[in-house]
Amino acid sequence: MVYLDYSATTPVSLEVLDVMNKTTKDYIGNANSLNGLGQKSKELMVSATKQIANIFSILESEITYTSSSTESNNFALIGYALANYKKGKHIITSKLEHPSIYAICDYLTTLGFEISYVNNDSEGLIDFEHLKKLIRDDTILVSICAVNSEVGIRQPLKMIRQIIKKENNNVVLHSDMTQAVGKTSISLHDVDMASISSHKIFGPKGIALFYKSSQINVKPILYGSGKSNELNPGTPPLPLIVGFSKAIRLATEDIEKKEKYISLLNERLCKKFKTMDGILINKTKYSIPHILNISLMNIKPETFIRALDNDEVYLSTNTACSSGELSSSVMAIYNDYKRATHTIRISLASITTTEEINRFIEVFEKNYHMLNSLLVKE
Repeated sequence: MVYLDYSATTPVSLEVLDVMNKTTKDYIGNANSLNGLGQKSKELMVSATKQIANIFSILESEITYTSSSTESNNFALIGYALANYKKGKHIITSKLEHPSIYAICDYLTTLGFEISYVNNDSEGLIDFEHLKKLIRDDTILVSICAVNSEVGIRQPLKMIRQIIKKENNNVVLHSDMTQAVGKTSISLHDVDMASISSHKIFGPKGIALFYKSSQINVKPILYGSGKSNELNPGTPPLPLIVGFSKAIRLATEDIEKKEKYISLLNERLCKKFKTMDGILINKTKYSIPHILNISLMNIKPETFIRALDNDEVYLSTNTACSSGELSSSVMAIYNDYKRATHTIRISLASITTTEEINRFIEVFEKNYHMLNSLLVKE
C-alpha cells in the first residue's frame, strides 16, 4: 500500500496510541467529578493542556477542546459574530478556504451578516490592497487560512494582521491552521483565534482545539453541564485530549528537518510530471511541499483515483470534504474551469519513504498511459 492522502487524515502514531490506551485504562474518572478518580483525571487533563499551551506559548485558558476543526471554525465565526454584532455585521474571508468556512458564512448571511471575499494574486497570496479596501468601520472579523488545503499556499498571517489592525484596530483575525500545524512553523500570536485539528498530525480523530485570545469575546453556541470549559460544556474526552497533546509535541519537533526531506520528495514528483503531456502542476512559490496539486487535463480525476485504488495507491481529488467537486482554490489562482475540475491532490508526510514514491510513480505512469490510450481509441 502507498498512502499519499495525509492532508485528508493521518494514521495515529504508535506513541500517541500507547498514551491513549494507558489513559483509557488507568484514568476512568470523569474530569468534572469531585471524587478522587475524577480529580486524578482532571490533573492529567490540566497537564496535557499545559503542554499544548507551552508549545504554542499561550495561556491554558485560551484553549477550548472541540471535536473537529469544522466545529472550531463554528466557534470562531458564529461565536464571535453573535458576541459582537452590535459593533458591525461585516466579515471578510478569502477564496482559498476550507468548505466549512463557506458553509458557516452562508449561515451567517441568513442572520443578516454581510460576507466579502478578498481577492488573491496569481501566486495565491491574499491581495493586500484589496483587503485594505474591503475593511470598513462595521467590519468585525477576517478569516484567512494559514495553509490552503488544496494547493498548499501559505499566507503571511502576521503581515495580514498588521494590515487589518492598521485599517481598523477593532477587527480580529481568525485562521484555520489545520493544514499548517506540524508542517510548517506557525505562531498563534499572529492571530486572535485559530482552529487546529488532531487527525492531521498523527493524532486521534474526534478532537481538535479552538484557540481564542483572552482579549477576545466569543458567545457560546453550545449549552449544557460540565465546567471544564465555558464554551464547550460536557464530559472532556480525556484519552483524546492526552493523545492530541502528545501528537502536537511530536508534530512540532524538527519541523525544518522534516520540511526539507518532504521538499525533496515533492521536487522529484514535479520533475516526473513535467515530462508527461496533459499534466499541469498547480503549485506556486508559496506552496508548502506537503501538498502537491496537479490537473490531469484529459482524464476525469475520479476515474484516475479509482484506477490507483486497484493498485493500493491512495490519493484525493481535492479536499476530503469536497471530493469530486470543482477546486475553488485552483479556480481562484488560475481562473481555468477545466483545470479546476481535473485536480488530483498528492499529500506527503515525513514518514513517506522513497520506496513509496518509486512505487507511486510506477503505478501512476502505468494507469496514466493506460487511460490516455483508451481516450485515443475512443
